[in-house]
Amino acid sequence: MPKFKLFAGRKGKADQAKNNRFVKLAREIYVQARKGGTNPEANSGLKSAIASARAIQMPADNIERAIKKASGGTDSVDYEEVLYEGYGPGGVAIMVKCLTDNRNRTAADVRSIFGKRGGNLGESGCVSYMFDQKGLLVVARDEDEEIDEDGFMMEALDAGAEDVVIGEDSFEILTAPEEFETVKNKLDAAGYSFETAGVRWLAQNTVASEGENADKLLRMMEAFDDNDDVQDVYHNFEISDDEMNRLG
Repeated sequence: MPKFKLFAGRKGKADQAKNNRFVKLAREIYVQARKGGTNPEANSGLKSAIASARAIQMPADNIERAIKKASGGTDSVDYEEVLYEGYGPGGVAIMVKCLTDNRNRTAADVRSIFGKRGGNLGESGCVSYMFDQKGLLVVARDEDEEIDEDGFMMEALDAGAEDVVIGEDSFEILTAPEEFETVKNKLDAAGYSFETAGVRWLAQNTVASEGENADKLLRMMEAFDDNDDVQDVYHNFEISDDEMNRLG
């Protein structure tokens, strides 16, 4: 395949993925604004959603449009949050968080994505016991600004964090769900910005996946990402770098 075609294909997928993320975050901003008001300084959920949007360089016009739509009247939409649970190829645990204005449509779509890729949609509670709900804040490490690791860890723990995971590219701060906003606000006031900020389901243990199962799981994740109703997917599988390279 000519190089320019390969590049165009990859760029097209990357652009589509970014557009999908814009759509999902616009919906999250809309829901948070409807729920707690359109002033981000008085609505922590909206403030977090806007921060996530800015982290992926979502245009300001998109953000403002979602907030403006939330304050409108006749064309407003009521979304509800639904959490689906199921199993992927190899029996791995998967949870799918959706925001939907049509529960029947979304349930059918999620069931289809599971079924067509070697998994199956389960009953509520079938896999959630394998996860813990935690607040997650990710602070990117800036090459131009050295952060003292020990100092940052103490600052986060003093703010109420349960744990801090230090990586090469970022700091991951874990909190109890009920302490998430307190910790976030304190670190925000200290001048830190967040690449990711939200309450998520984190797997207690992970399961290695490879071969055909890994391929099906990656395709399943792509299908979920392409669905506008799906906001987040939580899972307990991991695929090694070698296996990812083999799969291309």
